[in-house]
Amino acid sequence: MNVVVDYGRGNLFSIGQALAHLDAPYKTSGAPDDIETAERIIFPGVGAFGEAMKGLRDRRLVEPLKAAAARGTPILGICVGCQLLLSRSEEFGDHDGLDLVPGTVSRLPSPRPDDRAAIRIPNVGWRKLSVNPDAPVLRNVGNDDLMYFVHSYAPMAHNQTDVAATIRVNGHDVPVAVESRNLVGVQFHPEKSGPAGLKVLRRFLETKFAN
Repeated sequence: MNVVVDYGRGNLFSIGQALAHLDAPYKTSGAPDDIETAERIIFPGVGAFGEAMKGLRDRRLVEPLKAAAARGTPILGICVGCQLLLSRSEEFGDHDGLDLVPGTVSRLPSPRPDDRAAIRIPNVGWRKLSVNPDAPVLRNVGNDDLMYFVHSYAPMAHNQTDVAATIRVNGHDVPVAVESRNLVGVQFHPEKSGPAGLKVLRRFLETKFAN
């Protein structure tokens, strides 16, 4: 069974609607036992990194998620759920993450005063991705596909091979998706990105990940 993790920090309704549209069976749960038996895990998140980690700790989900990752259970992190896969975050202080993908969640680069193409922070809106063609899930995103973003921080993976996609923000190529073994994280909201986002969700559900 696909399990959508409920830890009090995710947009569960939108994820549920997207999965229903794909005819994908799922269960929404914040129970450690359900994480342990899940075939695939979808891990959404909204808000601040530190508060999201607190939500996981309060519901005793940190160790079950780490154990699921170690077993090879496919995990998809969305928005803050993507960020939590990384080692740490600099948002409102220094916070430890799940440390499943080496990296730091850092603030998006500020706009330059003379840049007419500057992007305001937070980055809100539709963006095209520059995709790593070797990324098993993200590689099917097309050149004309747009994804919807709402964020001020991004998953700066330490290993370039873990970066699945980037966007251009104020003169910098910023990671917005990571893929490492059975772990996939997307900073954008596939559940709010129309057919392009549904394509990403379907690909995650259908991909056979190497153990």
